[in-house]
Amino acid sequence: MQTIEIQTKSRPSTVICGDGAWTEAQTYLHEKDAFFVTDSNVFRFYGEEIKHLFPKARICVLPAGERNKNKKSLFRILDEMLAAKLHRSSCVVALGGGVIGDITGFAASLYMRGTHLVQIPTTLLSQVDSSVGGKTAIDYKNVKNVLGAFYQPERVFCDPRFLKTLPPREIKCGLGEIIKTGVLDGALGEKLLSNAPRLRDLAYLQEIVSDCIQFKAHIVELDETETAGLRKCLNLGHTTGHALELCYGRRSHGEYVMIGMWLESLIAERKGVASHEHSQWVRSLVSLVERRIPVFKNVSQCVPYALLDKKNQQADQISMYVSASYGEGRELVLPAEKYAEYLAVLEKGQ
Repeated sequence: MQTIEIQTKSRPSTVICGDGAWTEAQTYLHEKDAFFVTDSNVFRFYGEEIKHLFPKARICVLPAGERNKNKKSLFRILDEMLAAKLHRSSCVVALGGGVIGDITGFAASLYMRGTHLVQIPTTLLSQVDSSVGGKTAIDYKNVKNVLGAFYQPERVFCDPRFLKTLPPREIKCGLGEIIKTGVLDGALGEKLLSNAPRLRDLAYLQEIVSDCIQFKAHIVELDETETAGLRKCLNLGHTTGHALELCYGRRSHGEYVMIGMWLESLIAERKGVASHEHSQWVRSLVSLVERRIPVFKNVSQCVPYALLDKKNQQADQISMYVSASYGEGRELVLPAEKYAEYLAVLEKGQ
């Protein structure tokens, strides 16, 4: 079990990861006025355990799925927090994947202008990415994460026990963000390539979760609110990934991020930002998990979604963060019509 401290300007955050983190969470929450938020899938597995361990805690159970990361769910949480007479010293606990973590964190930031927040991520994706760093949000009017706040959790408890109940699709989703971190951190990327057969071994993933959290913690400390430009690197693959996700659905966030990295590495190569060798290295990492890039029909319909990306500075241009060389990247900006030409590559697949 490892403890990772994140020192940010707003408040410090402590991440505890590895076997035994759930036991640490129980100890930490034992004497607190806890209010749990989870979804129907997680509650099915862990609801009775939560009720047994925390008999006085209130539990808000939301319908599962990204489509429920909306204002209706947000205000349901806030309504139940108010009905429970929570105060600023109460502790709001997000028990679930990225959707629950994002929406619960946002609710905690709003209630009485901020109450205590603990994240207990139950998916591989949320353990390596969304539970750490303080980004909270809901989707609104078909735009991902357009309403939100930076709000650091006091504690994050990442226990591999929760990964045992995940279907293979959810493991693949988390691997997408792990591959992204491997592209950003060349040493981790080589480690992943050398251990390709172990990428679905939960014991090995426990080690990788810690590596990913440590990398992200360093970036968040340097640029908590994404104002210095450093934190933009964590958006690698996300411009195209988010546009495809909003347009087509079905696949997971992590899968779309990998497809986004694949295409954007090709764009970086053709624009002369990255060498052919480096871009091939990026695509070789993607292929560890996403062995074949799927075909998308009428892919130009994704351009309006890409134009709504928060990284964009001008209404008719699309910004993306690409890997330029080992451990280094840069922001690349394209006119919408040029981006549409590159998107057309996805109509042929790989």
